[in-house]
Amino acid sequence: MMAKITKGSDFKGEVDYILDKDKGTQVVAYDGLFMENKDTIAISFNAQSQMNGKVSKPVGHIALSFSKEDEPCLTNRVMANIALEYMERMDIRDTQFFIARHFDKEHPHVHIAYNRIDNNGNTISDRNERLRSSRICKELTMKYGLHMAGGKDNVKRNRLKEPDKTKYELYDILKAEVGRCSNWNVLVANLKRQGVEVNFKHKGQTNEIQGIVFTKNGYHFNGSKVDRRFSYSKIDAALQLNRYGERMNLIPKVCTTDTPNATSDAARGELVSGSLELLNGHGSSCNATDAEANLEMAEILRRKKKRKRGIRL
Repeated sequence: MMAKITKGSDFKGEVDYILDKDKGTQVVAYDGLFMENKDTIAISFNAQSQMNGKVSKPVGHIALSFSKEDEPCLTNRVMANIALEYMERMDIRDTQFFIARHFDKEHPHVHIAYNRIDNNGNTISDRNERLRSSRICKELTMKYGLHMAGGKDNVKRNRLKEPDKTKYELYDILKAEVGRCSNWNVLVANLKRQGVEVNFKHKGQTNEIQGIVFTKNGYHFNGSKVDRRFSYSKIDAALQLNRYGERMNLIPKVCTTDTPNATSDAARGELVSGSLELLNGHGSSCNATDAEANLEMAEILRRKKKRKRGIRL
């Protein structure tokens, strides 16, 4: 079960869309409205919204979608009960609404149209509504034993509309590229070749990066909005891990040699000298890569120790 929340200012357009006969619409629940026809419903909504003229978008619209696997058990009564409980948990109460089921898609779904101005003239809060909605959908899915979707990878791309279509295209591209790139320059170049522009958000007027925005097909998405794993900090950590993995894979292929059990003083001196050369930018490319990896890992460990000391304090 998942919800898509939108707002608007045109009750008549909302009513006409949801009650379109071509969608095989069936009203499953309503309250506080004159349901004679589309016009009387819209008039009812508009009359109550005038109790609070400060709200520019009094039209509330939520589409609740369910998995096709659940269709046999989703009667109109069951879907109405789930939708009403969803509204109650979302604090959408004491207001006008109607719930209608559509049959124009292969998956079961209902549309909730409600007045964001309640019966007392107060505004129904939309604070953190998407976060709350996501949590409530998961809870109701578990409560009613509904099918739990397998995440973004199982979403049917051919049925998506913009901007979701572009968002999932971006998700697929990032999933592939972040998994195989080892630095930001390569990642940004690979994304650009696929029509994705990358912009970094900085903290105030400093050079400290605190966020990332991807642009594709004219749509802009914060990294974390595409998926939590694609925030700047998580991508940066993934690139570091990829880079370290690449370097570690080079060692047994190129740098491994048979080493005597005992090392002479002269040999030890040569090893020390070689290590100093690496730090000064000399030596073989393989050894230089290995040294750079060791320095980077030492820096990561130093940061971890610093964080631990901070926690103990």
